[in-house]
Amino acid sequence: MITHMFRKASCFSPGLRRFSGLKVTEHVPESPASPRLTEQASLYVHWPYCLRRCTYCNFNKYVSKENNEDIMAKCLQRETETLLQLSQVSCITSVFFGGGTPSLAHPSTIAKILETVSKQVNLSDEAEVTLEVNPTPVGMSKLKDYHHVGVNRFSIGVQSLQDKDLKSLGRDHNSLDALQTLAEARKLCPGGVSVDIMFGRPNQTTDLWSRELSEMLRVCDDHVSLYQLTLERGTQLFKQVQSGQVTMPTEEITAEMYQCARTTLQQHGFQQYEVSNFAKNNSESRHNLSYWTGKQYIGVGPGAHGRFVPLGEGGVTREARTQTLEPDVWIREVRQRGHGTRRRIQLGHLELLEEVLVMGMRMTKGINHKHWELFSPELSLLEIFGGSLAVQELLQSGLLILDDRGLRCSWDGLALLDSMLPVLLVELDRIFFPKTGS
Repeated sequence: MITHMFRKASCFSPGLRRFSGLKVTEHVPESPASPRLTEQASLYVHWPYCLRRCTYCNFNKYVSKENNEDIMAKCLQRETETLLQLSQVSCITSVFFGGGTPSLAHPSTIAKILETVSKQVNLSDEAEVTLEVNPTPVGMSKLKDYHHVGVNRFSIGVQSLQDKDLKSLGRDHNSLDALQTLAEARKLCPGGVSVDIMFGRPNQTTDLWSRELSEMLRVCDDHVSLYQLTLERGTQLFKQVQSGQVTMPTEEITAEMYQCARTTLQQHGFQQYEVSNFAKNNSESRHNLSYWTGKQYIGVGPGAHGRFVPLGEGGVTREARTQTLEPDVWIREVRQRGHGTRRRIQLGHLELLEEVLVMGMRMTKGINHKHWELFSPELSLLEIFGGSLAVQELLQSGLLILDDRGLRCSWDGLALLDSMLPVLLVELDRIFFPKTGS
């Protein structure tokens, strides 16, 4: 099992490729600018600040030396307004405040951003609005105010119930803080609380992990996200491992932990719906499902990513957009031109299908034929993958399933997704660029 499937997907390589060499039907592919694909989007808002950096973290977050919340709030509002106008979407289906530590932001900041969205587009009362919360006493004290201004789902970064591990990871909460925050969040949003928990931690064993997870499931709500701890260059944890101060579990042990977690969660009534996400009582994250089903999303804030068609400037192709990383530089750019977009990459037809494939295969239900046809009416899943010897081997091994429902991983295959994706991507590429000659 390869670790990166537990992390957010990164952008694909840039460049437009020529669609050629295909025997296609007369059905014209639906444009990425088709109303069916561009009327709606989800919105991600990135709060870049933390009180301190965890030992394992290499995300785009900063420890602020001064209180500039008023400036940040105004710039987040302005960029939200600019990008919504640029996308010309009529409806935002979900909003996700991530970070960083967005629970450091004042509830009034969250309220202002949601008000900005509502003034520009339709944001219904049923829209999912999620806020990531660091389970500290300060974070817990603001939950009621966040809920009052429109947050209806909390994502609690518990990570561990072992105080020793929390301290070694550099977290600024303890297990009691986590349990109290979780209990308060569940009172406010019953069925709308997600728990993040991390495995593969230093010196962790499968037995310890199993007991900890069972303890967590006795107190958590209806959604759990698993994350495998990965070593990232430049982090304090990486240096500790390199120097021999800390020992990490082997890849074989972390694979056991993952399978143990899947079985344990299933026994507690949780259904796995994505590689690292489990839910019961229909509490799946609608925001994340929009990513995995290839829908448009708009990224606001330093380092945020987005995928949408810029109809407001005459665009007809979906773009992969990345906002400027550094908060101070991003603030300056937003003040100057209304947004801090640093990079824009037009996604060609193949690039779009690659993203639909990679993200869709993360889900346990995979990609059904009707969904694939929305993006590729000229070539079906069966036409692309049915004749491949390499894919046939995966089908015969029971790791992959291609049938009347669509394309998906089996239970065992989902744990090996990263080893199968290159095979599928090669076949997709081969269809677009068939080899000539012998």
